[in-house]
Amino acid sequence: MEAVTINASPSFLNRSGSLGRAMLFMVAAFAPFFIADVARADFRVCNATQNLVGVAIGYRAKEGWITEGWWQVPATTCATLIEGELQSRYYYLYAENAARQGGRWAGDVQMCVAENEFKITGVNDCIVRGYQKVGFKEYDTGRQGSWMVQLSDAPGSQESPN
Repeated sequence: MEAVTINASPSFLNRSGSLGRAMLFMVAAFAPFFIADVARADFRVCNATQNLVGVAIGYRAKEGWITEGWWQVPATTCATLIEGELQSRYYYLYAENAARQGGRWAGDVQMCVAENEFKITGVNDCIVRGYQKVGFKEYDTGRQGSWMVQLSDAPGSQESPN
């Protein structure tokens, strides 16, 4: 009887020898780092209700406190409010359910909002400057690179690293 040897390695490894195996090892070893760079880091809000929700966000930036809005988030969809790696630990969110009077997600941190699309620097003297003052809920991201908040009809919205 004659022994048969089956070579199961890819043909490029046979031709390139140890250099090919070393390169394959390097690609396999560092692939998780490259994949992680491709993953999106951002602050997202998901609307788990059956109604349109208007969302505003507040955060600390180089120029001071900033509030921005309104993102219109349709039912059962998500919206990205801040794209890229998060720069702050704390973010503040305020949201209103467009269909239900009084349906809102709010907190105790007072910040400025406007009736229409806005980006406001500063959180003091909202009324004097022609804005409204509402309570935003604080989210401690723990310095995570991304974060997601899920708004639902149930009490207490869910939050998590994205």
